[in-house]
Amino acid sequence: MNTPTGPSARRGPIAEFFVGLWNVMNFTRKLVLNILFFGLLLLLLAIVLIIAGAGGAKPLLDETALVIEPTGPLVEQFTSDPAERAFKRAVGDRDGDEIQLRDVLRALDAAKDDKRIDRVVLKLDRLQGGGMASLREVANAIAKVKASGKEVVAYSETMDQKQYLLAAQANEIYLDPMGGMLLEGLGRYRQYYRQGLQDKLGVDVHLFKVGEYKSAAEPYVLDAASPQAKEADLYWMNDVWQRYLGDIAKARKLDAGKLAEGIDQLPAGITAVQGDIARYAMQQKLVDGLKTAEEVGDLLAERGASDGDAEDGYRQVSLDDYLAHLNARINPIDERPQVAVVVAEGEISSGEQPPGRIGGVSTAELLRDARDDDHVKALVLRVNSPGGEVFASEQIRREIAGLKKAGKPVVVSMGDLAASGGYWISMNADRIYADESTITGSIGIFGLIPTFQRSLDKIGVHSDGVGTTKYAGAFDITRSLQPEVGQVIQTVIDKGYRDFTGRVASARKRSVEQIDEVARGRVWSGAQAKERGLVDDFGGLQVAIDDVARRAKLGKADSYRVRYLEKEVPPFAQLFSSFVGSRLGAQWLQHSSFAQGMAQTLLPRALPQTAKDLRFLESAIEPTRGVPVKSLAYCFCGL
Repeated sequence: MNTPTGPSARRGPIAEFFVGLWNVMNFTRKLVLNILFFGLLLLLLAIVLIIAGAGGAKPLLDETALVIEPTGPLVEQFTSDPAERAFKRAVGDRDGDEIQLRDVLRALDAAKDDKRIDRVVLKLDRLQGGGMASLREVANAIAKVKASGKEVVAYSETMDQKQYLLAAQANEIYLDPMGGMLLEGLGRYRQYYRQGLQDKLGVDVHLFKVGEYKSAAEPYVLDAASPQAKEADLYWMNDVWQRYLGDIAKARKLDAGKLAEGIDQLPAGITAVQGDIARYAMQQKLVDGLKTAEEVGDLLAERGASDGDAEDGYRQVSLDDYLAHLNARINPIDERPQVAVVVAEGEISSGEQPPGRIGGVSTAELLRDARDDDHVKALVLRVNSPGGEVFASEQIRREIAGLKKAGKPVVVSMGDLAASGGYWISMNADRIYADESTITGSIGIFGLIPTFQRSLDKIGVHSDGVGTTKYAGAFDITRSLQPEVGQVIQTVIDKGYRDFTGRVASARKRSVEQIDEVARGRVWSGAQAKERGLVDDFGGLQVAIDDVARRAKLGKADSYRVRYLEKEVPPFAQLFSSFVGSRLGAQWLQHSSFAQGMAQTLLPRALPQTAKDLRFLESAIEPTRGVPVKSLAYCFCGL
């Protein structure tokens, strides 16, 4: 007979009663605490939402000026998450700020027809970078505001020539009397590392490529640009520059030849005005007047509605606040068919990549989501990329082909740059649009393998060992590269070039020989690419959206909606950004010493160009399973 053992066997009925009572009390205690915890959490959430709502944008009154004062580079896609951006702005930290091209275009398009907006004021001093294609798209949007009859005024303390392309579209341009603005032309110069790497450090960089114009890796093996690189670069740069001068001349009602002549005679011109660059800009009719910021503010206050609380003395709304007004009109439940937009910006790398970079896996997943989503009827791929890894590019191209096979039309809109791998992911679209000043082409492949045997010899370190075959360990970068191994690598690169040109020929319905004539790594402007059949037509993002909607037979613009497909933001990040983006949340953070201290460590500063180039070399030699060299379709082009 088995006898129960353990603590329960020794408990009597009274003990069992108290143990049971304790368990009930313990369960009740936990239940009450959990209810209180979740109740407080919900209450906190409600308070945050109320604060965010109460601290929203101020009402938009009549006779308001839209002030566009961008800080940071003009980008296709933010590289930071919403919570981080909202936090930094709330504490007044604008370091690392970015401005999305789509936001500027949307605001200008809305302001053109918004009766409450009576003028647009451009303050462009802190706008950084941006390629010619995206700047021309913004310039065109500003010109449309002006054509609608609304006044556009630009003011700057100092402007570079890229900022000036936007300012030139204004009715009036004012420059600070102590400021300056010069047109100087386009230049593209890089550092070359052969002597430093090979002679000084003992690093032998082995380059394998196809195409005499494929110059992306030249800095690692030469001391200066090759004649072919200079020839190709000057060809497309001259085309872009002449178009720039034409755009300025048209907007300012000047002669493009006279503008070019003024640049050629720059030293004499500056000497004639005794070094007064602002006066020289006036003399060249590039600006309409020399005024301080306060004087421009007084002028705008006289013309419009004055506002003593505003910094410049006139009624105004910032770009961010105006976008908040526009966002408030968006219906969160919109069942209309969709045109999806996927942004492919940055270098193309394998795997998952964060915003601002293109991942073979992450970008392909977005495209696959569009294919599987029944609400998405068509897709625009917005490309702004110098290229990168071949296999990652191919992963994305396959998804474009899959979308088309599923019956969903795909149109590519090229931004500033869609070269090499950026062209690889574009070529299978139903139609390719580019700006005349887009930089594209660079159809070519290369691979880099540095070896460090001589570097290690310099410090008395030597590599030795055995292998079961002649080529075991042949790709070890601590050993010298055998000629036979170099032959294997070059054969792989040759095959990659055949794949590239063959796919382009198939996609563009041309012969491989015809594509090879315009390939071989050569870079073209958008206008030159269209002449050579690599691009179908000219137009910006909206033109591409209109085209793909027609292909999908979606009807008029109000019968469908445009949705950007991007990596989803976690709910907490959305909530936090909503809170700190409100006026009350921002005021709280501005007075928080903890928040201000944290803001200084959120983003590192940009590294110098040399560090970027050497990081690229490091990533190029990162081993890939099963292949002797990482094939790269990359273009060090752009302005």
